[in-house]
Amino acid sequence: MLPRLPARSIKNLAAFAGQRSSTLSRSTRPRVRFASTSSSSASAQSFGSRASLATATLIAVGSAAWYTHLYGTLPFVGEVHANSPAEEGLHSPHYPWPHDGYFDSFDHASIRRGYQVYREVCAACHSLDRIAWRNLVGVSHTADEARAMAEEVEYEDGPDDQGEMFKRPGKLSDYMPPPYPNEEAARAGNGGALPPDLSLMVKARHGGPDYIFALLTGYTDPPAGFEIREDMNYNPYFPGNAISMARVLFDGLVEYEDGTPATTSQMAKDVVTFLNWAAEPEHDERKKMGIKAVMIFSVLTALSLYVKRFKWSVIKTRKILYNPPADKSTH
Repeated sequence: MLPRLPARSIKNLAAFAGQRSSTLSRSTRPRVRFASTSSSSASAQSFGSRASLATATLIAVGSAAWYTHLYGTLPFVGEVHANSPAEEGLHSPHYPWPHDGYFDSFDHASIRRGYQVYREVCAACHSLDRIAWRNLVGVSHTADEARAMAEEVEYEDGPDDQGEMFKRPGKLSDYMPPPYPNEEAARAGNGGALPPDLSLMVKARHGGPDYIFALLTGYTDPPAGFEIREDMNYNPYFPGNAISMARVLFDGLVEYEDGTPATTSQMAKDVVTFLNWAAEPEHDERKKMGIKAVMIFSVLTALSLYVKRFKWSVIKTRKILYNPPADKSTH
């Protein structure tokens, strides 16, 4: 049986316990008026989830970009072209063009040689309506060279003071002249077939430069049993395998100014490079601008993540607490 304490001792013990409890409550009361409610573990977990989300997004975007670079189209999205000869003809192989890379530009020496092939071979039938003489300046020719080539062509201008049209030498601002004055003359000179304009031909065909190169170098004898008209030519890469245009490129057909051997494949490569530039004259400048944009946006993204993580998150999760003064009357 436990001994009983005197009543006075119990009162003194109760008073001491109350005073001790009040002292502890005042000593453990928070002194910081602005405190973050997020713990270090919660913050680390939140940062890890955001990092995982960002990594997954980068992997998805990178995979789509790599697929587009390899196959020329976005995954799960069909291609849209003005013409798709691959549906009826042989699909052209992919060639390692030197300007295909993200950081690669056109081979300007090849553009100059390609223009020579176009001028001496292709310009007899095909027009280049969207290219002016001034577009060659700084790309494949100097201003004096382009001006001299323009002056070799006579353009109809006017009317003059007498109200009559007149002929004048070409200027840098003039567009390259077509080989025929109208569509009827073009058909009459090519057995009823209309030679297309080549300004956007690379962008208007399935396969782009690969298809045009394969078409120019793919002429061969028809296989046994394949019937073809006398005025048509067999080419496995063309829809229906029969094309009105005969083979135009042969070894040594042109003499390059820089001494490059004028083989059939070399001439085809150069003229396709020239036509690719004609369809995308902004190609090199666009890639330069893209590199600058990626660098600028990368810096801005890193800066935004830093501000969000170390500046704004502290302000956003901060909680204001009221710490009333201690009541001295309790002592």
